[in-house]
Amino acid sequence: MPDREAPQADSGEEGVRCDFCNQVVPSVRRVALDRDYERLRTPHREQFACPSCSEKKEKERLGLEHRAR
Repeated sequence: MPDREAPQADSGEEGVRCDFCNQVVPSVRRVALDRDYERLRTPHREQFACPSCSEKKEKERLGLEHRAR
């Protein structure tokens, strides 16, 4: 899973903004392929997650943690 890094977020702060928690962090990542999970050809809006949000999303996807509503 590749990480995305950028010199600045829109607000001029150092780092990139997580699409899930909206925090500015040094890097974000996106999972596009994993077994039956495929997001390369499936039409959708690409979203990138900080390490914390990425870990939480991975646990939810694997059924190890329930999604908050």
